[in-house]
Amino acid sequence: MTDFKNSMNQENNMDGYSKIEQYNEKKIESLAFSYRNIIEDLGEDPTREGLEKTPERVAKAMQYLTHGYDLDPSEIIKSAMFTENHRQMVIVKDIEVYSMCEHHMLPFFGKAHVAYIPNGKIVGLSKIPRIVDAFARRLQVQERLTDQIKDCINNTLSPLGVAVVIEAQHMCMQMRGIQKQNSVTTTSSFIGAFEKDSTRKEFISLISSKLG
Repeated sequence: MTDFKNSMNQENNMDGYSKIEQYNEKKIESLAFSYRNIIEDLGEDPTREGLEKTPERVAKAMQYLTHGYDLDPSEIIKSAMFTENHRQMVIVKDIEVYSMCEHHMLPFFGKAHVAYIPNGKIVGLSKIPRIVDAFARRLQVQERLTDQIKDCINNTLSPLGVAVVIEAQHMCMQMRGIQKQNSVTTTSSFIGAFEKDSTRKEFISLISSKLG
């Protein structure tokens, strides 16, 4: 990422992970050129006032929306792994998910629910939403996204089991095509202890309940 430069404010976090919006200027120039041509092909005038800076704005937006390619989710986990004997289920639920469907390059968004059962190691809780983001900020399909989150936690943390459920709405189904406004897609992926029916049911029960 050495060819990237910081172009917006950097937000420092106590856990050592920083949220930085970074742009590769060469990519921005190339993408903006392409979007200018797209605007023309759609029958618009990219030189008029309202559209004059749109190609560059869209180029920056798309680079930000796909910045997950420049992140290593396993390194995010490794940056906050701790030895701990806790062997009960750890759940982070209702994690906001924003991604881009690779078929139509339209957004899909919703919530992810992630659980693991430690096996001598735990991970800082903020890292779980961060790895969800790292995979989501790419051109994706929901099925693959669900598996990638599970596999990353399983391969890096070596827990007794991992469970991931994602519920999302897809703009490619709502804005075009079938145009079903209330449809929600749910995907799940389980490994290890969560392949047992009783453990999986406990997980589903806990992510479905409202505590308090």
